[in-house]
Amino acid sequence: MRKKYDKHTESAATSKPEEDIRSEESSTLDPAEYEIQCAVRVIKKTWRRHVDIQVFKYFKELVNFHNQGNPRVLLKHVNPREADILDPAAGVFIRFRLGGTTFPPNIYYKIFTHRPIVDLCANSPKDYTHESQRRPVPRQIHNHHPVAHDDRSGWYKRVENNGWRLLTGKIDFFSDAITLDTSAKKLEHRHTKLLRRQDVEKRKKLKKIEWFKKMYEEGVLCARTQHKETALLVEKSTYGLMCAVEQLGPDLIAEWEVDELLEWTNALNFDKYVDEWKTVGSSQSSEYMKEKRLALSRHDPCAFSQMAQDDSQFVTNSSVLHPIISNLIKSDRSSGPS
Repeated sequence: MRKKYDKHTESAATSKPEEDIRSEESSTLDPAEYEIQCAVRVIKKTWRRHVDIQVFKYFKELVNFHNQGNPRVLLKHVNPREADILDPAAGVFIRFRLGGTTFPPNIYYKIFTHRPIVDLCANSPKDYTHESQRRPVPRQIHNHHPVAHDDRSGWYKRVENNGWRLLTGKIDFFSDAITLDTSAKKLEHRHTKLLRRQDVEKRKKLKKIEWFKKMYEEGVLCARTQHKETALLVEKSTYGLMCAVEQLGPDLIAEWEVDELLEWTNALNFDKYVDEWKTVGSSQSSEYMKEKRLALSRHDPCAFSQMAQDDSQFVTNSSVLHPIISNLIKSDRSSGPS
């Protein structure tokens, strides 16, 4: 409620000067001229809104593809150094997203892999220099002296150093705030595969509950039935679930409870939404990269062309980022540092 109040007070504070200016203009101008000025303001706002919408649609179309494009060719136009070390057996694919704190939005990319990752330091994450890791002496065993407690403050935490990087031709793209925040993010990487799967399921449940809570606060959730008693029951169950999340925490809420409420409401399918979101703006995996075939040249029968079939198809495909990435980088270089 405090946030809403602050927004209203800010809007009221910003709207007062505009009202004063309009009142002054209405007092100095003729009624006909004042109506013309009001019409000009409406046309300007409408035109700006139209331009902003078209710009956003343009950027949205840039990343609106699903599992298309050779990741090595894409990365070659974005980061040639990393493209040279990309191995097809690594199962690498690239995702592109829109982000930033200003408009128009920036395009960010991140490298993922389908293959399992082995972190050697995750097998022994303890701080073995801590006092609690030492063998207890006889004084602590027989005289019941307190043993130092390990709060896991110095334990190993995995740092990916693989955040969302800005798609730009400039060298100092690491100065971007989003790139720095996502690269320095620390994760708890378990050495056991079963524990990692449990962590993934837990994060998935937390995201589903947060998504459900956000839709409930915005008032989007409505019962998908015409019976008043059933709709009232669904509304009470939703309210009870939100109260339980706030009081007890999301860990004590079962995932099937959230799924049942989502089925009775007009909300979107969360699992389907997540599956579709993972494929949007994603390239094909490097596992499906075909080996370059040797093709005879038309001019010299002894010469061979190194052009791969996938690369030629990728260049002619207008729905993938290859020509657009080069144009964006060229325009960024030509503009120079601001």
